Parts: sequence; structure tokens; C-alpha cells
Amino acid sequence: MENELYDITFVGAGPVALYGMYYAGLRMTRYKAIDMLDEVGGGLMALYPEKYIYDVAGFPKILAKDLTRQMQQQATQYPHTMCLGEKVLDLKRTDEGIIEITTDRGLHLSKTVVVCAGLGAYIPKKIDVPNIQELEGRGVFYSVRRLRDFHGKNILVVGGGDSAFDYSMMLEPVAAKITHIHRNDFFSAHEDSVRKVRESSVELLVPFWEVKEIEGDDWVKRVTIVQTRTGEERVLDIDAIIFNIGFLTNLGPIEQWGLTLDKNAIAVDSRMRTNVEGIYAAGDIVTYDGKLKLISTGCGEVAIAVNNAKNYIHPKAKVSPGHSTDKHELAQQRWAKKSAAGEENPTPSTTRNKTGP
Repeated sequence: MENELYDITFVGAGPVALYGMYYAGLRMTRYKAIDMLDEVGGGLMALYPEKYIYDVAGFPKILAKDLTRQMQQQATQYPHTMCLGEKVLDLKRTDEGIIEITTDRGLHLSKTVVVCAGLGAYIPKKIDVPNIQELEGRGVFYSVRRLRDFHGKNILVVGGGDSAFDYSMMLEPVAAKITHIHRNDFFSAHEDSVRKVRESSVELLVPFWEVKEIEGDDWVKRVTIVQTRTGEERVLDIDAIIFNIGFLTNLGPIEQWGLTLDKNAIAVDSRMRTNVEGIYAAGDIVTYDGKLKLISTGCGEVAIAVNNAKNYIHPKAKVSPGHSTDKHELAQQRWAKKSAAGEENPTPSTTRNKTGP
């Protein structure tokens, strides 16, 4: 199905792309998503599926994996194609106005493209400490995928951002003891996240605490931390260290697609249009004046992108989708008629190159 012409193709299958897929189905467009990962959810599933997300409208808190599952259900209720484990290498707009999407597995054709690639490739920042590379995956971690792996453990969390503080809070109920250190006298985490950790059983050592030495043969056994201003040192018996001091982002092939970039992000206008006609972008991958990198703003951006893509494909179609209740029921009816007429395969699927509602 690579050579079939789609209306909208999403590069990425994270939460922003999933919400965009829902809108694409609502607007009666034929849509596809391509993602290099083997499962949907992007960074939510790759980095912290069991971490709570607090800043999505309608959910006081929700596990990343549960948010992904619900967004996937929303995205795939209409006929769709999902291509997972497939890396997009190039985008090129032909003289006929068709966008050719070259991947490591074939060629895809689309009338429009919405790039929802997050921050690109996530490469965790690492510190220069002896033994750290040898012990990666053997007590040294950069993310938490399963809480049960840390049950009853003595844990050191390193970092001052939201993810580091969220890890401390999500691990507190299952760990034997958590020590949390940060090397600066300020936090990039939200104030409420810091407050929750301060009021918990987590031992928060700030500021100016760093990891000096890690000991262990087959697994981490001890770690020496140092207060860099006073020289005070502590030796902790530790079963696991979770470093979360940020990520280096790499746009990879995106840099070669002819899109205007600004500080490692794709520049877009108020309609989420890039400089290449027919190519839109949304989510953490984009930049504009006043940009906020949040799931909530990314969902709004991708809704703008999809509705403008619909108008680009069909100029008589309104950009505004109208009331969602009316549009949803109408879309369901129209997709049902198409399926009955044999125009779409109604078999549900999230497998590469199969379609379904």
C-alpha cells in the first residue's frame, strides 16, 4: 500500500500524531502514520510508560501508557493505516504536487504531510564517571519503564527537571528508600512537582550535589555523592541510579528535507504550515513566537494543521470543523457507507500496511 495516494500522512505516532489522526478521520480524509518505533506513543512509551502525566486536560493524573492507549483508541476508530518500525528518510514534493515519503522500507505517497516527530531522536545526557558505561542497564538507568523492577530497592535519582521529580514520586510507594540530588540551585521542574517531593519521604539533597563515584561489579552496589561547594561526601548503598539530566536531541534526516529550521526545530506559521507547500508540522518539533512544549498545546497545533490540510486538499471545505458531536456522528455514518461499499477495509489494525477503523 506504499504507492497508494493518501490525503494526510503523519510522520510520527506519538500523542500529538494520534490526536491528529482522530481529526483526520473526523474530517473524512484518508490518513496514515509512519513511526520508527515499534509501538505508538512516542516518548511517552519509549521513556516512561508508567509515569503519571498531570497536565493533560480532563485528567487530574493519568499514566502515560493509559493516556497512549486511550489516544490510540480515539485515533483508530476510523479507517487508517499504521506503519510502525519504519524510519522516514526523505520528504520531497513533486512537480505534480504529490509528496513522496521515502522510508527505509519503501515509498509512500501523500497529498499532505504533518510532521509530528517530537524532539527527534532522544539521546540521554550522560556524566563522565568511571564505571558508568559498564553498569548501564545493571543498576544505571536513564528512564523507568516498569515500576516493579524497582520494588524494595534503594534508589538514587539525579536531576532537576520534571521527569526526575516525577520519577521520585512514582517510585516512592514501591522503593525502600529514595535519595534525590541536583547539582544546581534552581529547578526546571514545575514548582508543584518540587513541593510534592519535599513533602514526601524522599531525601532531597540540594543544591550542588553530584555523583562522584559508582561502585559495582555485575550490578551497582554503592555510589559516592559530593557537595561541590563544601566538599562534603556521602557513600550510599544503592541498588539503582536513575539519571535524568536532560536529553540531546537529533533531528537526523529531518535536517535534509528542505524545511526551514530554527534552533533545532521546524519553523511554522499560525496555520502550522512549513515553508514547503503541503507539509505541516505540530508538537515539540515546531517553533514559533510563544511556543510551549506541552502535550496540550501540541494537540491544539495538530488540530490546526489537519483542518488546514483538509482545506488545502479540498479548497471548498471549511477550515473550521464545526461542532465535534455533529461531525463525529456524520463521519461515522459516512465511513460506514464507504466500508459497506467496499471502499475501505473495516478490519481494525495497528500493523504496518493494513487498514481498519
